[in-house]
Amino acid sequence: MGGSDVNLAELIGSRICHDLISPIGAITNGLELLDMVGAVQGPEMELISGSVGSAGARIRFFRVAFGSAGDQPLGRTEVADLLKDVERAGRVRVHWNLTDAVPRNQVKLAFLALMCCESAMPMGGDVRISGHGDKWEVTGTADKLNVDGALWKHVVTGRFPNKITPAQVQFALLPESATAMGRKIAVETASTRVTLRF
Repeated sequence: MGGSDVNLAELIGSRICHDLISPIGAITNGLELLDMVGAVQGPEMELISGSVGSAGARIRFFRVAFGSAGDQPLGRTEVADLLKDVERAGRVRVHWNLTDAVPRNQVKLAFLALMCCESAMPMGGDVRISGHGDKWEVTGTADKLNVDGALWKHVVTGRFPNKITPAQVQFALLPESATAMGRKIAVETASTRVTLRF
């Protein structure tokens, strides 16, 4: 993928997420109204409400990870709340260890790295995201990891020997987005830990 392709992918990601978040929000509002009047109650309502909440959280997360991102700041509370909502729908616990607002394009890299870590933790685990000055580190730990060696080895260069699948797109976008920001990806893998630095 060239630089123009990444930009096009970001624009498409932003457009899809923008168009989907509105109807998801409308469904959420409708469910709240039904709950207020007591029209529908029970496990069915809880299932629908939980599913809509999870979908909305993932779309907001994807909008940052796959969408167009500049250097406008994202505050700690905004990012932490978003990650908390995403966390409810998955098996991975995320620890955002930054206290200050950070540029959206750097959060984008962190979210793509988080998705890479998630792919190696099918049984769940913990991901810690920290920043030291202009350097970032995203580390995933779990009792059991399933690390695709080819993906993790080649995420450093962004050149993969095998065709990337939709479930692996974060591995292709992370090095492309990092390069566009003048950064390089470094990787460490161990039996219970994977780390990405940029």
